[in-house]
Amino acid sequence: MASNGARSASPNRGESNNSESDFLSHIPCATCGSSDANSLYSDGHTFCFSCETYMGGSASSENTITDKKQTRKMNGYEFLIGEVQPLKTRGINADTCKKWDYKYSTFQGKPVQVATYRDQSGNITAQKLRFQDKDFKIIGDSKTMGLYGQHLWPEGGKMVVVTEGEIDALSVSQLQENKWPVVSVPNGAPAARKAIQRELEWLEKFERVIFMFDSDDSGKKAAKECAELLSVGKARIALLPMKDANELLVDRRGREVIDAIWGAKEHRPDGIVKGSELWDVISKVEDIESVAYPWTGLNNLTRGLRVGEIVTITAGSGIGKSQVCREISHYLLSTGQKVGYIALEESIRRTALGIISIELCKPLHLDINQVDPDELKQAFDNCLGTDKFFTYDHFGSLASTNLLNKVRYMAKAYECRYIVLDHLSIVVSGMGEGDERRLIDNTMTLLRSLVEELDICLLIVSHLKRPDGRGHEDGACTSLSQLRGSAAIAQLSDIVIGLERNQQDEEAKHISTVRVLKNRWTGETGIATHLVYDGETGRLQENQRISVENGGVKQDEEREEIAKEVDF
Repeated sequence: MASNGARSASPNRGESNNSESDFLSHIPCATCGSSDANSLYSDGHTFCFSCETYMGGSASSENTITDKKQTRKMNGYEFLIGEVQPLKTRGINADTCKKWDYKYSTFQGKPVQVATYRDQSGNITAQKLRFQDKDFKIIGDSKTMGLYGQHLWPEGGKMVVVTEGEIDALSVSQLQENKWPVVSVPNGAPAARKAIQRELEWLEKFERVIFMFDSDDSGKKAAKECAELLSVGKARIALLPMKDANELLVDRRGREVIDAIWGAKEHRPDGIVKGSELWDVISKVEDIESVAYPWTGLNNLTRGLRVGEIVTITAGSGIGKSQVCREISHYLLSTGQKVGYIALEESIRRTALGIISIELCKPLHLDINQVDPDELKQAFDNCLGTDKFFTYDHFGSLASTNLLNKVRYMAKAYECRYIVLDHLSIVVSGMGEGDERRLIDNTMTLLRSLVEELDICLLIVSHLKRPDGRGHEDGACTSLSQLRGSAAIAQLSDIVIGLERNQQDEEAKHISTVRVLKNRWTGETGIATHLVYDGETGRLQENQRISVENGGVKQDEEREEIAKEVDF
């Protein structure tokens, strides 16, 4: 099959049949209806430069020019000699193709588009062939390929635009009247970083480098990776409203390509923001939704629960951390919120009975038969049968990665904005041998990121270290320094709530002091309220009595006075 890619020639120019061109004439195209975009060649085949339709011809003519005769040898490679024609379907004119040496030719009987790569001296180093089925082939040494078009701008300058493909480079160049530096990486987004690494010295000659890659995920990722290779402040990333520059050119929206170039933002590492760019952030009215706790005193100090926060509830063993979580969860359900509940120290039956017990004001875990079945079903329907409560059927340890998946699923699939994790220590207990502090550090860091990502409120139960002297079970005060396992619990939590109760005091053993140990929202800390446990109803009732402490003695006196007022 003869090549259609040689330079146009006619018999009256005195060129022989063995010349490097076998083009005969322009003819109409039966496929697209163009009057002159179809080209006829000496072997009888045709190729339309408008719709890119190829029709094969006879290879028996004496005038057939072989592929070999349509090539020139250089550096040990047979490079194609092609014909400059406009890329009509791409909106690119002949002048642009000529400047960039972008041509049509044939390779092994198939029509191809040829992008010729040259070194800084203008010598051909490689050619990239683009077939009709969008396959590609490299002729030459691919390792020597620089950036496409790089030889056109050898001395650097004010600014250069780097695109993801040759057609986009031609498009941007044409929109700038082929006057300003544009180049393309040779092998698309996946290999862009390596291509930029090889040509860093040349790119550093420019004051500004604009990466205008495709607007898909791979293009955005590659643009960031490439920008990070350049000197600080030199790289910028242009954002396009369509997939690439050529789509905008074809859609007659070329002005938006130019706007994207001049509007490209300086690349900075993730998270670094200029102060001058913060006005939109601080002037925006932020409607932060708070949902109340069941107890007035706690709301007064914390202003309620908010998504995006980690709330840690801590206390000594058996003080009532889980009961507080159930009360909060039930209250959230009663206000229409969706709640996810991961209780690792109890079965899902115990979790469910605990929530229904609060609904009925009866401790069902002690004797479920005390409630009529119809009443039990009604209570179930009210708080658990509304598809707003979700728990996890698991008893025991839960690896961090598995835990994150469960939390993410509850948030994404079921839209739970409030999730309880009871408790943190047991999460790391099943991780095998290792430093507990490090394991908790890692887990808390992952949970902090997850809360930000999902925009949820996470309530975590955490244990305390045993203090010197008086223990928490004897009513000792809680503090942040006593959080067990890692300082990360206090550092990464937004709110930390301590519960204190003297289990050995006959008169005050049912009264818990609620102390806010950390409060990132308002900064207010201290005693928020007292909760009194009613053995008949299984409920925690609030009794506010806030006063100055005196080494725990004042707290004991308070509890005793409150106990006298409460009829158990």
